[in-house]
Amino acid sequence: MRLLQIAVPLGERDAVERTLSDAGVEYFLTDETSGRDYAALAFVPTDSENVESLVDDLRGLGVHRDGYVTVSELETVVSERFERRNRANAADESDIEETNGRIAREELRARAAAVAPVTTNYVVFTVVSTIIATAGLLMDSAAVVVGSMVIAPLIGPPIAASVGSILDDADLFRTSVKAQFAGLLIAVASAAVFAGLLRATLVPHADLQVIGQVAERVNPGALALVVAVGAGVAGAMSLTAATSVALVGVAIAVALIPPAATVGLGIAYGDLTAAVSAGLLVLINVLSINVASLATLWLQGYRPEQWHAEGTARRAVVRRAAVLLAVVVVLSSALVVTSVNVAENAEFERSVTDLASETDARVLSVEVSYRTELFFRHPETVTVRTVGGSGGSAMALGDRIEANTDREVAVVVIRETGDVSGVESSRAVSPMVPRPFKYDFNNLYS
Repeated sequence: MRLLQIAVPLGERDAVERTLSDAGVEYFLTDETSGRDYAALAFVPTDSENVESLVDDLRGLGVHRDGYVTVSELETVVSERFERRNRANAADESDIEETNGRIAREELRARAAAVAPVTTNYVVFTVVSTIIATAGLLMDSAAVVVGSMVIAPLIGPPIAASVGSILDDADLFRTSVKAQFAGLLIAVASAAVFAGLLRATLVPHADLQVIGQVAERVNPGALALVVAVGAGVAGAMSLTAATSVALVGVAIAVALIPPAATVGLGIAYGDLTAAVSAGLLVLINVLSINVASLATLWLQGYRPEQWHAEGTARRAVVRRAAVLLAVVVVLSSALVVTSVNVAENAEFERSVTDLASETDARVLSVEVSYRTELFFRHPETVTVRTVGGSGGSAMALGDRIEANTDREVAVVVIRETGDVSGVESSRAVSPMVPRPFKYDFNNLYS
């Protein structure tokens, strides 16, 4: 529910009353007695779906030039007359503009303008959420990473930029674009500074690419694009409905905060692969969010206030969407390459598991460790824990893996007795022949 309060200009009282009566809404007027240039004050409780058409009609009378219209939320109306009027009007829904429950254009602009600029709170919450995410990544804690997203304020600027494009509001668009770049730079910089302090004090050595939460952002795969597009659609929908955007903001933070924190970690620890790969993911995600939110708002029927501006807005929307989409498609080719690599590695792990079971030992577990490069992860070591089994099982397993998968990897077999045997990859020792070796069992878990 919404409450419209209208300051009716002198000479427009009859026209405003006719407009409200023709719209079939409940309203009441009171004389304006302050001696100012208003004839009356009108109060109109109505559904949020009716606000946009009412405001457009009042704008056509020129009320916005010499008077004003305010729109506020209304929790409820206790009135049998109001309820009867609404029920009577429900039969005439075919004559009412279909809005699918979205808020009015003016409310949308006000909401977007409130979350678009870079404020002190925006900076503080971005820094805090990124620092928490950075700590969660190093701890390999999904719970901490998710917790950091709850306080991230990054939902506002991407959606506000789309609102600026749709409504032909150049100032809102520019402010929102600047806020997006500022937010991401703040996130990366705060993560890099925090990680640099950790490297200088508590965590001087960290192999980022073996940390699960970090590896997810270094080699994300094409499904990461689905998260960003879904977040953009949900963000736009939440801003246009009479609901809170807080929970949807978490989805957008998922696509931006952890990858930005990974970029900072890569910078701090000198890991170029992590920094570049995660940076590419951040760029793809932010562009995808903008494209998805832009398309969602347009499909919901939002247009500029002035009909003659619609053509300009349509051209701007098409041009910006086309450029963003083209960049996303080009950059996403890296995600496709990564997805293919992920599928190949998954198939390799299944093959290794099957081959490991073809021994006289009982296999407890099979683990594969990887060497990470830009957009690729290469299997490096296969570790098999067994009960029983004969000697030389590591050599035999290594031969079977190479024969069946055409990949050369180091193989380690750990028996329940504590005996550890293995064979190194031929690439690490000799161009032709694998060489058996012994592991220090005590150092294996240190």
